[in-house]
Amino acid sequence: MRVKCDFDLCESNAVCVGMAPDVFELDDKDYLVILQEDVPEDRVEEMRQVVGSCPKSALSLE
Repeated sequence: MRVKCDFDLCESNAVCVGMAPDVFELDDKDYLVILQEDVPEDRVEEMRQVVGSCPKSALSLE
């Protein structure tokens, strides 16, 4: 499973960064960077919560 971002929707609110800072970060220009696209099996539920918490629904799991 992989986490994806629709960067056209993303407003870099950083909710995901706060929930999973080892997976997401904002760069120097405040753009979202996905540090780890591949989701380990033991973190799938956590990533579902992160994806569901995105205020712009820019994140998804594939």
